[in-house]
Amino acid sequence: MAVMTADYQPAIRVVMMPADTNPLGTIFGGIILSYIDQAGTVEARKHCEKKLVTVAMHEVKFIAPVFVGDLVSFYTELVRKGTTSITVRVTVDAKRLGPPHDTARVTSAEVVYVAIDSPGCPVPID
Repeated sequence: MAVMTADYQPAIRVVMMPADTNPLGTIFGGIILSYIDQAGTVEARKHCEKKLVTVAMHEVKFIAPVFVGDLVSFYTELVRKGTTSITVRVTVDAKRLGPPHDTARVTSAEVVYVAIDSPGCPVPID
């Protein structure tokens, strides 16, 4: 299933490697969660130059496995910009290594980031 159009570019793309597998031979969910956070940060930084911390990741349901060699794309979009927080939707697709090189939707999540000052207190985004 082709999910995104050719002109919509992902925030990051990663080829999954053997070191990131669980005993079943699929990629650990935690690896995908880490990349979701990184991709979301790429988008959030477009909207705020201050230090950002992750405060929430809403409902991540894995709907397809990720395999070694898959090219995984993390697409982002701004959902909401509040006074001190930014919410980003991250959509994850995996292009399979083997023929027919199908693309599968893996998961999606909304990630909330908060702008902070040096002591770690929330500050306005501007």
